[in-house]
Amino acid sequence: MTLLDTDAPRIATARPDQRVVLVHDYLTARGGAERVALSMTRAFPDARLLTSLYDPLATFPEFRDKRVETMPVNRLGALRRNYRMALPLLAPSFSASSVSADVVVCSSSGWAHGIRSDGRKLVYCHTPARWLYEPEHYLPGRGRLARLAVHALQRYLVRWDRRAANSADRYLVNSRLVQRRVRRVYGFDAEVLPPPHTADVTAPQLPVDGIQPGYYLTVARLSGYKHVDAVVAAFADLPRDRLVVVGDGPDRPRLEQWAGPNVRFVGVVGDDHLRWLYANCQALVAASYEDFGLTPLECAAFGRPAAVLRWGGYLDTLVEGVTGVSFATPEPAPIRAAIRRLARQHVDPAELKRHAAGYSEAAFVAALRRYVRQL
Repeated sequence: MTLLDTDAPRIATARPDQRVVLVHDYLTARGGAERVALSMTRAFPDARLLTSLYDPLATFPEFRDKRVETMPVNRLGALRRNYRMALPLLAPSFSASSVSADVVVCSSSGWAHGIRSDGRKLVYCHTPARWLYEPEHYLPGRGRLARLAVHALQRYLVRWDRRAANSADRYLVNSRLVQRRVRRVYGFDAEVLPPPHTADVTAPQLPVDGIQPGYYLTVARLSGYKHVDAVVAAFADLPRDRLVVVGDGPDRPRLEQWAGPNVRFVGVVGDDHLRWLYANCQALVAASYEDFGLTPLECAAFGRPAAVLRWGGYLDTLVEGVTGVSFATPEPAPIRAAIRRLARQHVDPAELKRHAAGYSEAAFVAALRRYVRQL
């Protein structure tokens, strides 16, 4: 019996009388996929949430109030601290797990859609597995063990992944970009359901010490593909403008070393600080390649525009000249030109807030419940 043998003994993970069970890849970070999983728990507050790995300190604290259930692989503490080390074990972990429910709702970036169920299965796909279909972008810098595991198991994992995707009764995606990717990889058409922004404009705000309103803001993990370095470099020739960088990651020491005095790094901040930063910025700058960029919508909820990369999920939500402007490439000169263009543009905060309301959590919850009822 191999690790990928789907006839492996299955683990019962839900009571037979449960109507809806939620499944998510792993809860070991604070990212967009985890925020969507939280929204799913609000759509179905009585549902259990099954996941492979769960680190309560590394992900959003709201999960501690949810009915989170883990797989046996979670007993290995090293994997909770570095989920990439678990890559060879995740496919068999999901294949060996089974839920009994009317509908299983999977929040998947490559693993959760492999869960077994005796009911109907609805998959919300953030993106087909990057480590399988875009290894040239995903694997650099991920560690030797992860690269070796992908290369050794790729043929088997692709077969497993495509079989898992085709086991769904309904397949939803978060953007038109991912819709095209699903069609190319899996050979079927998926429906687009944009993820929600969860910015609560009525919640308390806490100022960040030493920062005065009127700055530009970027919110991203400080890692290469997010292109925060290009944003920072753009402000080297905008000495009268200030940039506040929210986020942490491996590039932070290098960025801090050569950033100018008009750039402030604040690291990872709490939601009360982040709300204040959104509400008091001049605009957001987002230069990463995103399947669906949430931060411009969060900023718009506070009536603030954005300058974004003209690519991917940003194209689904940007209204050029109304909610912000776009730039063609993640390089300092186009970013700088977009910032200057945005500074000359009249922005209607009320229009921005109306735009963001179309992507609210309430709208997402209502749509997700409707899809589940149809199943």
